This record gives sequence, C-alpha cells and structure tokens, in this order.
Amino acid sequence: MAFFMSEIKSFKIRDIEINPPLVLSPMAGVTDISFRRLLKQRGGIGLTVSEFISVEGLTRNNPKSKRQMRFYENERPFAVQIFGAQPERMRMAAEMAEEVGADILDINCGCPAPKVVKHGGGSGLLRDLPRLETILKEIKKAITIPLTIKIRAGYTESTINAVETAKLAEACGVEHIALHGRTKEQGYRGLANWELVRAIKENVSVPVSGSGDVITIQHALDRFRDTNCDGVLIGRGAMANPWIFRQIEDTINGREPFQPTLEDKRAVLLEYFDMLREDMPQMAAIGRMKQLAGQFTRGLRGGALFRTALYHSHSVDEILGRISEYFEAISAGRQYFGEGREPSETIEAPELDSCEAAGVGV
Repeated sequence: MAFFMSEIKSFKIRDIEINPPLVLSPMAGVTDISFRRLLKQRGGIGLTVSEFISVEGLTRNNPKSKRQMRFYENERPFAVQIFGAQPERMRMAAEMAEEVGADILDINCGCPAPKVVKHGGGSGLLRDLPRLETILKEIKKAITIPLTIKIRAGYTESTINAVETAKLAEACGVEHIALHGRTKEQGYRGLANWELVRAIKENVSVPVSGSGDVITIQHALDRFRDTNCDGVLIGRGAMANPWIFRQIEDTINGREPFQPTLEDKRAVLLEYFDMLREDMPQMAAIGRMKQLAGQFTRGLRGGALFRTALYHSHSVDEILGRISEYFEAISAGRQYFGEGREPSETIEAPELDSCEAAGVGV
C-alpha cells in the first residue's frame, strides 16, 4: 500500500500543476463561488471548476451567466466550464473566460440533461463529433490558456465512443480529458465505467482524470490504483463531506485523515451560510443553505429530522436557530426531536448530479 501511495502524484495541464491531483467537479446550482470558497478553505483541492455556464447566456450578456465566472484568487488554479453547440458562441465565451482571468477553459461534453442536449450541447456533442471538432479548433485558435474537456462514456449504451472522442480532442489541442463514465441510460446512479479511463490513457498522451461516485477516501484510492488515472474529480461526495479532499490528501501523504468534530460540522454550516448571505439575496441564500445541509447531514444522528426542520424554515433567524438546536442536542447526547413530526413525514435530501442540481424550495 505504501508503494502504491507513492505513485499518486500531482500532474500538469501544460504548465499548471494540479496538486494534489484532486478536482472539485462542477455541479450546476452547487459549485458557485461560495461553495468553492468553502471547500477550498478545507484544503486538499488541486483544481476548482465553475458551474457549467451557458455560452448563449454569456454571449448575450446575461447577468447570471457572467456572475458564474467570478472566482477568488485563492481558488487558483481555476477553470471555467462552458456548454453549448454553436462554434462561434463557444469561441466568444472561451475568450470571455480568458479575459476574466481563468487559468483553464473546460468544455462540457458530459451533461445529459434534456434542456442541454436538445440544443446539441453537453453530451449531445458526443453524437456529432465533426461539430465537436470544429468547436475545439475554433476555441483553440482564440485562446492562449489551456483547453480541457469533460466527456461521458458515450451518448447512449449502444454508442460508447469515449476513446474516439478523447483521441479527437487531443488532436485538436485539448490538454486534459476528464471522463464521467456513465451513459445517459445509466443515469446518475451505479458505478461509473472507470475501466474506460484506463483505455483512454492507453490511447492519448495528455493527462486523464475520472469522475463518478467517489464519496469516500477508499473510492478515490481504488480509482487511482485500478485505472492509473492522473486525477480524480469529486462532486456529490464533497457536498456530503466538505473535508473529503483534505482526507484523501492526508491519506496519500501517509497522514491520519482529518476527522471533523461536531463543532467543525456546525461551524462549516454557519460559515457557508455567512458566505451565501454576503453573495446573494437572503431568500436565495436560504435555498442554497437548505441544499447543502440536505446533503451534508446524510448519516448524522437525527439528520432527517434536522433537514425537515431546515426545509420548513423561512428566515435567517429560523435557520440559525435550527442549527443551534440540533448541534446542542447532539453534542449533549440528547435525542433531537426536530419539529415533532413523525419519521414518515421527514424530508430526505435528493440525489444530485453534475449538471442537474435539484431545486430546493424556500
């Protein structure tokens, strides 16, 4: 095991070092500037990536799309990920990302959401490799920062073309390839086709990373060992455990992985809520807070009742009060009763994937 750990090393995207080789995977409606800031301060992240951003919005001066490109200096290296299907719009958006100071420009060819695919974007590009080739060549001519790409195994089970897509991307000047191994039919559950990562690495010379279902330290180590990938992307696992990157880095470096206390967990929720309130209107901040708390409290004692109480809160004071009540009860060893509802009435956190974050009512 010690020998294997020594083989897990940082990698470079051109001259940008990704150290540790762990990437916060982009998730729509989740990995905004506040969430990335929160995770970066926990440690262990080698690369942060924006939410995936519509080039139609960016190039038509949509304020929301432009806000999605914001980042803090301490996030570097930082990548902006865009999606779309029109070569000219993709080129313009790539130039805008470089102008705001992004270190890397990433193309989303993995999202299977119908609202994205119906316009030819996301994994829809896997059905039209000539169009993808045109897009990559147009962008490559327009920017000087590294160009990377995130793909799926294929658009459908019967059209697995990850290796072909990766070879095309490298030929167009792409400098890092990330694979989200599940196809559209496989949806958002089950193990990803990580064996394809190894197949891609055997056919290209650029760094290759894998994404999908990494929610524990052991999952990450298994992926490094079994596929020889250069990096691992983590999305949902970071929502459930904001310290997962630090814990993996600790393990790789032979340290005991950090174990957060109850006080650490309370503090991270309060810190996140403060960041959200600094960055967005109050009701929007409350909605985002409910989303993270729903994922973060999975598996905690009384977590379902706590989530239900939060979902029924409608003000900053209510949210803060619920957090205080919950952690005081758990820290004192008392049972947490929430709002007194029966367990059958509790609200469970939805499963989330990289490009379709479930909405949370406020």
